[in-house]
Amino acid sequence: MLFRPLRQTSALLAAAALTMMTISACGSGDAVEAGSAGKELEGAKFVIGSKDFTENIMLGNLAVHLLKAHGAEIVDKTNLGGTVPNRKALESRSIDMYWEYSGTGWIEFLKNTKPIQDPAAQFKATAEADLAKNKIQWVGPTPLNNTYALAIRSEKAAELGVKTVSDVANLAKTKPAEATLCIETEFSTRDDGLPGLSKAYGMNLPKDNVKLLDTGVVYTETDKGQTCNFGEVFTTDGRIAALGLTVLEDDKKFFPIYNAAMTMRQETYQKYPALEKILQPLIAKLDDKTMQQLNARVDVNGEEPSTIAADWLGKQGLLGAGGS
Repeated sequence: MLFRPLRQTSALLAAAALTMMTISACGSGDAVEAGSAGKELEGAKFVIGSKDFTENIMLGNLAVHLLKAHGAEIVDKTNLGGTVPNRKALESRSIDMYWEYSGTGWIEFLKNTKPIQDPAAQFKATAEADLAKNKIQWVGPTPLNNTYALAIRSEKAAELGVKTVSDVANLAKTKPAEATLCIETEFSTRDDGLPGLSKAYGMNLPKDNVKLLDTGVVYTETDKGQTCNFGEVFTTDGRIAALGLTVLEDDKKFFPIYNAAMTMRQETYQKYPALEKILQPLIAKLDDKTMQQLNARVDVNGEEPSTIAADWLGKQGLLGAGGS
């Protein structure tokens, strides 16, 4: 994916604002006090960035609290912006690390046009090529795969008998009035969005059947079923479960794999080898279900990402005694 789409909902904006309030509370860009899970990183100072949508902000906050607890001095630059600003900040040494996705690295940074469908192979190819060409180290991958999908409210899925994207393509031929789709603007033009999806599945939707909406509105309108029956969603979004939506199987495996991983410059990785050992226990726990739950606490419950991160890490035993 070239850019991770922005979660342009009121819940996200509130979460982002709260995140910035947290940064301001310790002084914008000021270091966060170290904790006590261990002293492997004592004397180290890291600037941690993140993209500006819920999941990446959440991941960034998890890293902030985890590395702080292991003795590092942290400058919190989460919610920095989109894919390009974070990558440029990493390369220019304005930040030391941020979470990126394997599909994004493969397509955007390495300029490949065809994704690799096997997750392990996709990550390996991305990590090896980025290290060789750009001296960027990938630490991961997490099990979570934050990719695109089509979803529908569950009762309507049962009524129409749809379980796969191929079923939607068939519906467009047999019952075109039912094949209505809500998507965001970016998805309407991307190769890994509607144009590519339509080509891969032979899905010809009438122009009037496709409605362009903000991301958050896509979820609510898909749930209502008035503007559209189907909606473009992200598989780790907590609103899927909260709204009782059914995610359709991408039976032709069109959408790329987007496993998250921590990216940093090779020199940082080599200077602080303890980072691998510290990050891997966190990485191993971040599967789709866990990330959906963490994202839902922001987008559905309105909780603040930094608070969620500290709470969750503590319950997982990753902060050690006294860590926060």
